[in-house]
Amino acid sequence: MKITKLLACFLGIILLVSCQKPHYDILEDGVIIFLKQKTAQQSQTVKLQVITNNIIRVTACPGDSIKENKSLIIETREFPQTEWAADEDGDYIRLQTATIQASVSLLTGEVIFQDQYGKTLLRELTGGGKSFIPDTLEGEPIYGIRQVFESTDDEAFYGLGQHQDDILNYKGHNVELMQQNMVAVVPFVVSNHNYGILWDNYSITRFGDPREYQDIDSLELFDENGQEGGLTAKYVLNTDTLNPFNTRVENKIDYMYRGCLNALPEGYSFTDGFVEWTGYLASDDPGIYKFQCYSSAYTEVWVEGEMIIDAWRQWWLPWTNYFDISMEPGKKYALRIKWTPGGPGELSNGPYMSLKYLSPVLPEEQANLSLSSEIADNIDYYFILGNNLDQVISGYRTLTGKATLMPKWAMGLWQSRERYQTQEQLLDVVKEYRKRQIPLDNIVLDWFYWKADQWGSHEFDPSRFPDPDGMIKTLHETYHTQIMISVWPKFYEGIDNYKLFDEKGWLYKRNIQIASKDWIGYVSTYYDAFDPGARKLFWDLINKRLFSKGIDAWWLDATEPEILSNIPNSEKALLMDPTALGPGAKYMNAYSLMNSRGVYEGQRQVNPDRRVFILTRSAFAGQQRYASATWSGDLAATWYDLKAQIPAGINFSLSGIPYWTFDIGGFAVERRYENASGKDLDEWRELMTRWFQFGAFCPLFRIHGQYPYREIYHLAPKGHIAYETMVRFDKLRYRLMPYIYSLAGMAYHKDYTIMRGLLMDFPGDTNVYDLGDQYMFGPAILVNPVYKFRATERDVYLPVAEGWFDLYSGKFFEGGQIISAEAPLSKMPLFVKAGSILLKGPEIQYVMEKPANPVTVYIYRGSDAVFTLYEDEGINYNYEKGMYSWIPFVYSDELNRLIIGDRQGSYPGMPENRIFHIITVSDTRPISFEEEPDPDVEVEYTGQSVEIDLP
Repeated sequence: MKITKLLACFLGIILLVSCQKPHYDILEDGVIIFLKQKTAQQSQTVKLQVITNNIIRVTACPGDSIKENKSLIIETREFPQTEWAADEDGDYIRLQTATIQASVSLLTGEVIFQDQYGKTLLRELTGGGKSFIPDTLEGEPIYGIRQVFESTDDEAFYGLGQHQDDILNYKGHNVELMQQNMVAVVPFVVSNHNYGILWDNYSITRFGDPREYQDIDSLELFDENGQEGGLTAKYVLNTDTLNPFNTRVENKIDYMYRGCLNALPEGYSFTDGFVEWTGYLASDDPGIYKFQCYSSAYTEVWVEGEMIIDAWRQWWLPWTNYFDISMEPGKKYALRIKWTPGGPGELSNGPYMSLKYLSPVLPEEQANLSLSSEIADNIDYYFILGNNLDQVISGYRTLTGKATLMPKWAMGLWQSRERYQTQEQLLDVVKEYRKRQIPLDNIVLDWFYWKADQWGSHEFDPSRFPDPDGMIKTLHETYHTQIMISVWPKFYEGIDNYKLFDEKGWLYKRNIQIASKDWIGYVSTYYDAFDPGARKLFWDLINKRLFSKGIDAWWLDATEPEILSNIPNSEKALLMDPTALGPGAKYMNAYSLMNSRGVYEGQRQVNPDRRVFILTRSAFAGQQRYASATWSGDLAATWYDLKAQIPAGINFSLSGIPYWTFDIGGFAVERRYENASGKDLDEWRELMTRWFQFGAFCPLFRIHGQYPYREIYHLAPKGHIAYETMVRFDKLRYRLMPYIYSLAGMAYHKDYTIMRGLLMDFPGDTNVYDLGDQYMFGPAILVNPVYKFRATERDVYLPVAEGWFDLYSGKFFEGGQIISAEAPLSKMPLFVKAGSILLKGPEIQYVMEKPANPVTVYIYRGSDAVFTLYEDEGINYNYEKGMYSWIPFVYSDELNRLIIGDRQGSYPGMPENRIFHIITVSDTRPISFEEEPDPDVEVEYTGQSVEIDLP
């Protein structure tokens, strides 16, 4: 029997009066299936809903009815009507749209997705792949859930938000999706097979192995002499290795959370010493053991005499390094760990160290696509199909909302530090940038502009900021600079704003009850962003105290939320419990989404003509619709952290949110950098320069960090190669603004992705699937950050294409090869794909200084090329009303002809007439993008199509 949507309602009535209970019901937007056989616990129900031709929602539960919950991540709107049909075929119910077939087994609930021709795209694990573990939470029944899908050997997985594990392709890896400083969670995974899975759950979720890492005491442990029972632990003072302060055998390394340091030997201090564990690991079960070393300060790990970890992390923010050991039964594996805290840690808050592991699973199980969550009512996910990954991401935004178009100034350079202590300090920085003619658009005022005991007041300390209104006016009118300000969802106990929330019951109170103090020494808590009334009050307060003064943008910090750091996940959940929607543990990953929503909706209501801009330290699916960008948290200033940002940014972009940035240089530095001289100063300047080069080719361009000061002129004096290189790359970014802002326009209007994993543009080139240190910046520029100290060259893979041009020299290279690219400190290797059009505007000191006129159009020959120049007013929401313009450029390589098409659309203040300077670059005519040669052709453009035969 075949059922179309037109018959669905009628057949639903027929089924209701049928004397025999059917195995499925027809709904207006899909089908609900009741399995023929029961599981060990109870019957299972599966529902398929048609969202669009390319998107199917799957919901499943172990009961007879599916609990309907309003989604936080799906945008509330009507989706266009989609024709679909359903039929029954033996033990399967099949639902079909124009492009997807989804079949559900009546025996197991297993769902199989196929294209319209019957080719399998994705299938749940044979037998269903579903797991429901019953539990209760605050007296209510809930489930721990897991869904496993089969995966072929040639498949690769990306997305999942932003993580710091230096991994691009997550096939075969484990990822914990839990918001924390330096981790941004987006439960959306995409495949190189051109589909995505959006997982609608807000609790702690895991990709891959669902188990938590366990202490090493369940392994066989041996001390340095081979005696079974534990590892030899030596606690050394004053680096006196011959006379350790204490030596003992330990079967755990577990200084992971606050208070754990109480287990240190009595009287031991980290002032000038280290801890070393030595011995052996063994197990009777063969396979690959995955280890998790979680630490702050200096950590070194050797396995079988080979160093596999050499890391530094600030003492108050530990991080994880992973390594695997392939173990044979009964064989001992030598292990040595050296931990050198070297910081001012206190027993209550650092430093930290732990070693945990996961026992082996079958390789085929590890290779599957698995998603699991700790708390749920149902399994609930969306299957999104596309012809390419851009279409898959477009499907994600169809569900979760458009990525709003950021204000144009946000594409320029932001200067920030922790922190500008006075009004005079902040203004002096902007004044110096303008004096030196270093392009700048945004100055950022970080935390603690309030009085010391008034966190959450949103009021300036008058002793340090005596005239904030005048300060903001000077920034706007004298220096043409925007100001972003740090606003936390945090309130000190007892201040006026605290009382306003408290009297409504809109505060999380556990941290107040346990009286835990922050690093300043005060007790605080956060407001409940899940309550619409609380969100409105939060906005009303910052509107009254900040927005009304002229603040341009919001830095919403600590939105994980980080009420208290370095505690177990279970404690974090309790600290935000209860929310207005239910238990904190059930909703904890979505806090930043709701916090951003309140600010976005509040500002748009107060001033609907001014674009909202939000920067958050956390993210969740759907956050792009609230004008939110994300930065990668309080990074360490290390070469490893620099390298790890490349796949972190690529995967975040593949998660569907296009605006991402980081602290150029890393937030926290080793002590040797704080007042550096000699070799340390040279390394610091090189690290900053390399990070700055990378930052200039990210969606957002932002300097931030602790001491030493991060202003370009503080990093190195004028004339120094570091200074000159940073200024050069800053100016290069501003010259590229017509190209960059066009990418931003495409991100909104065409669901484009700005920072692009190479598989997006070269899907047939299998060499790029695991290549995590290169990416495309828009359709034309291949970016290859340099992340090794003292490097003067780096290997660059040029994907299979018609060819590549060195941006600096114009030299041509064939695609499909690895080259050793020149990379002196003054350069980061940049290549332009043959068959590209790259636009360059005039020199400017800030983005909105003047219209981009003339525009130089570089055409890189070797293939046909297209690009569209996008323009609008740059600051308001008129683009949502159709007030913008596109100017298409189409180049035929065979004819050597450029067509500048009819201008489409208009907006207030649009330049009616334009000058375009056309320059062609070819394998026989190398031209540097930084040169200013005479144009091949000068075109006076009035908005009508122009056809140019090029010389």
